[in-house]
Amino acid sequence: MPQSVIDLPPRRKIARSFYRRWTWRRQLAASGRRLFVLALIALLLWGGWYLANKGFGRQWRTTVADELRKRGIEASVRRLTVDPFRGLVAQDVRIYEFGNRDKPLAVISELSLDINYAALLHRQPFLNAIDLRNAEVTFPNPGGDPKAPRANLQNFRAHVYFPPEQIYISQAEGIFCGVRVSATGQLLKREDYQPERVVSEEEWRKRWQMLQRVAAELQAFRFAGGPPTLQVTFSGDVAQMENARITATLRGDRLERGGYEIKTLEAAAEWSEQRLRLTKWEWSDQGGEFSGRASWNLADRRGDFQLRSSILAKDALVAVGLGKFLADATFASSPQIELAGSFELTEPTPRWSVTGHVALGNFTYKAVSLLGLSADLSWDGERTMLREVRLRHETGEVLANYLDTPGDFRLTIDSSVNPAAFRSLASDDLEKFLGQWEWPRSPTVRLNIHGSSRDPEQWIGDGTVALTRTRFRGVWLESLNAALRFENKAITFEDLRVTRPEGTGTGAFTYDYGKREVRLRDVKTTLRPTDVIYWIEPKLFKIVAPYKFRAVPHLTANGVVQYRGNENTHLEIEIDAPGGLDYVFLGKTLPFGKTRGDLLITDDRVQLLGIEGTLFDGKVQLGADISTAKTDKSFTAKVAVEGIDFPRLTDLYFKYETSHGQLSGTYDFQGVGDEAKLMRGAGKIRISNGDVFAIPVLGPLSGFVAEILPGAGYSVAKEATAIFTIKDGVIHTDDFKVSGKLFGMVGHGDIRFLENRLDFDVRINASGPGIILTPVYQLFEYKGEGSLTKPNWHPKRF
Repeated sequence: MPQSVIDLPPRRKIARSFYRRWTWRRQLAASGRRLFVLALIALLLWGGWYLANKGFGRQWRTTVADELRKRGIEASVRRLTVDPFRGLVAQDVRIYEFGNRDKPLAVISELSLDINYAALLHRQPFLNAIDLRNAEVTFPNPGGDPKAPRANLQNFRAHVYFPPEQIYISQAEGIFCGVRVSATGQLLKREDYQPERVVSEEEWRKRWQMLQRVAAELQAFRFAGGPPTLQVTFSGDVAQMENARITATLRGDRLERGGYEIKTLEAAAEWSEQRLRLTKWEWSDQGGEFSGRASWNLADRRGDFQLRSSILAKDALVAVGLGKFLADATFASSPQIELAGSFELTEPTPRWSVTGHVALGNFTYKAVSLLGLSADLSWDGERTMLREVRLRHETGEVLANYLDTPGDFRLTIDSSVNPAAFRSLASDDLEKFLGQWEWPRSPTVRLNIHGSSRDPEQWIGDGTVALTRTRFRGVWLESLNAALRFENKAITFEDLRVTRPEGTGTGAFTYDYGKREVRLRDVKTTLRPTDVIYWIEPKLFKIVAPYKFRAVPHLTANGVVQYRGNENTHLEIEIDAPGGLDYVFLGKTLPFGKTRGDLLITDDRVQLLGIEGTLFDGKVQLGADISTAKTDKSFTAKVAVEGIDFPRLTDLYFKYETSHGQLSGTYDFQGVGDEAKLMRGAGKIRISNGDVFAIPVLGPLSGFVAEILPGAGYSVAKEATAIFTIKDGVIHTDDFKVSGKLFGMVGHGDIRFLENRLDFDVRINASGPGIILTPVYQLFEYKGEGSLTKPNWHPKRF
């Protein structure tokens, strides 16, 4: 042991030992403190890591949710963490309607909480503010369609302060579907605030559907000029949000949707005193500008509006999916529109009232090119009025006034437009009817219509129509003038006057589209019947065509003509033809002279009643009933003739004219069309005041008579009679008689006129002085055979 230690005094040894122990203990305490600090730091680091990654437990999340609820925000926090730079951060925060946590109103990705920790420890309100940076707010999708546009707020940042009984938003900004939205304002929130009512699920669903629709509409735009800006300021009381004050302004440039571009857009709106005021709503496009304003009062749910537009209206409507309203129109220039009105948003049906003026330049509607349209209008949902309507077309213009109110309809039209220009706008039936007309010059039409509704079946009215040279159904007229009357689904043309080069037509007719018929009243014409009947009904042309008048007859028509399969036609036509007519009978044209009578046309039948005329210097009376059905061409007729020049008749049908005399008789017959073989009939005939033997078919008999009665020859036999029948192209008689002064003839047989053959038997009878030789004459019987033009007569007994 060193001397120095051994030699120390005891007191000093004790002091040194104590110092050593104190130093060791001090070093041990310092080491412990360092270890504690290190452990504490490690614990804090681990706690920070845990809180930053794992988050606080449910109790802390509930505490934060309760604090938010005290601030008027019904929320739930799914995760609560700590950020070294931002402090306490709540993630996946779901916002609910206050007092109702059934469905979230929005989901916020994360928000920072400014906490007063002293207040937190003393269980006092500890939330000073909320800070959001680059958050994303997602709104619910009520339809659940994953393909539906998402309504969300991106890049959202906001700083919300919570002074006592207040909520103050210093600045909130984000991008909602491409629109940059910013908001500032403050709300009062009382400590005792309780919501007055809970919004129903159905109402929330409607609100979210509206929000989704707004999102879908915004996402359809392309913002070539950068995001539009929407700035909102507000102030009010949470308990009385209807009395809050909110102002909003919207600005944007080059907003594109589809093929439509808005060059500039500005809008400003204000909500205050329970009234919404749209003080400014303006935009411009390539065609012009739109400006408008509107207001709406929550208390009485009434509002008013004004607008003026010169924009490309069709392009704008197409861009927002409303192009169907102008799908058939094409505008060469922007429509000029000025409207003002009011509205009342009451249940179940809102009420509107609109007045204004519309002016269009050149435009096309359904392939109809128009030069312009202007009108003053008024509409309130039940009543519509158009005043000073002026529609211009290259062929003329239409001036009109229109009124449609419950129980009262009025329409006045003054037109000089060619109706053919509007064929494509008409219904199928009307288009077909207009297609039958040709107007080289536009007609003049004036109409004054009224009724209990706009249904044409209820119309009553009058007017006038005037046409110059016009063609209808291929037949020309020089002019037409008439007074019009509308009533009971019918249009009546009164005081009608039609002129053509050959004459005129007057009277009245009614086109009844309800009963599908045309009614004629005292229609008198000196026009060609084939043309007039084609105007009335083309299918009747075949009935009138066989009567070929050599000069224009005088016709008077009365009755009804049905169309479209109805069976009520009854048309009477009185005929007076001083110039005569030609009529085809059995393949030959009969040249009737002055003729008069009645023609009755009914369904599938034509009747000739009391026809009287002249033919070959004689008189003819005719009656007939003719079928006009497609499957039935039968007819019946009755003819009575008197004093007809027989040679001219035989020359027409048999090509010989050497006969003499006059023909009288009657003939009742029936047949089918022009088929002579099918003709059946019976009659009687008398040839008088002539030389019977001058008829070629009987001429050879004169030689036999001359041999039996010398001196008689060709100067006898001035009358012949017969009762006959016709069947299968054969004229048959059992009662043929020839009368002369010195002799007579009786006979029977067949004349086959279709085959030009004769099969006839005659016997000579004496009269006058030769009657005593009657038994002898009865031996002289003759047989006629061969053709009608060259018959072969020979004795039957010798």
